[in-house]
Amino acid sequence: MTRQKPHTPRIALAMAGGGPLGAIFEIGALCALQESLEGIDFNRLQHYVGVSAGSFIAAGLANGITPQQLFSLFIEDRKHQAEAFDPAWLLRPAFAEFFSRSMLLPGLLMAGTLQGTLGRKSLMRTLEYLSPSLPTGVFSNAQINVELAKLFAKPGRSNDFRQLKSRLTLVATHLDSCEAVSFGRPGWDHVPISKAVQASAALPGLFPPVEIDGQHFVDGALIKTMHASIALDEGVDLMLCINPLVPFDASVRQTALDAATPWAAPEPIPRIAAGGLPAVLSQTFRSLIHSRLVLGLKSYEQAYPNTDIVLFEPDHRDPELYLANTFSYSQRRHLAEHAYQQTRQLLRSRQTGLSSKLGYHGITLNHAVLDDTSRHLCRPRREPTRISHALTKLHNIMNNLNQVVQAAEPPKGDPAW
Repeated sequence: MTRQKPHTPRIALAMAGGGPLGAIFEIGALCALQESLEGIDFNRLQHYVGVSAGSFIAAGLANGITPQQLFSLFIEDRKHQAEAFDPAWLLRPAFAEFFSRSMLLPGLLMAGTLQGTLGRKSLMRTLEYLSPSLPTGVFSNAQINVELAKLFAKPGRSNDFRQLKSRLTLVATHLDSCEAVSFGRPGWDHVPISKAVQASAALPGLFPPVEIDGQHFVDGALIKTMHASIALDEGVDLMLCINPLVPFDASVRQTALDAATPWAAPEPIPRIAAGGLPAVLSQTFRSLIHSRLVLGLKSYEQAYPNTDIVLFEPDHRDPELYLANTFSYSQRRHLAEHAYQQTRQLLRSRQTGLSSKLGYHGITLNHAVLDDTSRHLCRPRREPTRISHALTKLHNIMNNLNQVVQAAEPPKGDPAW
């Protein structure tokens, strides 16, 4: 059945997590999308869904903070600005948690001694018995609530879900039931937006669970990677998704990508295992969350056939984002620039398919902006060469030609095939 073209398309944006690196990628990508797409205002969408690090960005956009302003607030090193976000807030030890847990230790030791538990069991059993005295998080993210409350108290903004012009949903995980809770929906819309962001981004082990109304919440990505279905269930015409973390494909040499992004040419990665335990764990974590995302998107396409879904994420062959320290901000300007340029490259290489899908909703690609090689978020370390420009252009032509061929192919099972 042919769909009727909507007069005013309902557009939603879902943003996944990924720690500080994820937020940096999402901001860089949004800056590229905002200036490269005509017919869409990322501060006037119908629905924003944020999970973990994506909750920061979603809450900012819903409050009228533009992608460029998010870049200035969260990435630029401007500590003299009253609204600047200092990443050091996320690295403050959870002293309150340490103290409260340590107060349990004397009682546990006394009870264990009286019961004859301690000293007669194995070391592991003893540690298990004393485990309630261990902190539930290393760092405190309480400052997130404090600083975002100040940020959203500015004129024209709000820290109240119910006062926003657009719908905002921030997802966290209820620790005791392991169920997803949608802050911003009825029953949970009384929670301050800043507090909901703190809960959604409380990565277990790194940050203590966040207590709200006598209940404890942790990172929203424990259940799903993106939770785009929250917006899809309410009915949207176009669902935009941004996922910052993907598994890295070390089996493919990055020649095409290096040509497209000559400002970032790190040493090639021969094998994932060569990076030791951190690299193996990172690849494992990325693969787990990305596989959930892929399965979710496939089910969305079947469950919501009248909604166009567009996913933006890093190139799987790009070592730059894979090698970056997820919790390091020392490279944040460079990584934001990398995400910005990579998203511009993605738009150029997929322009045939994107033009058709986005054009249905009145959104067009600004080719003059995309072809302008002088555009940057930050000053590049070195300018692209003529050869890299030619290789990038050839790469884009081949990608678009492939899209045309795929679109012209009859579906499987067609007698003409």
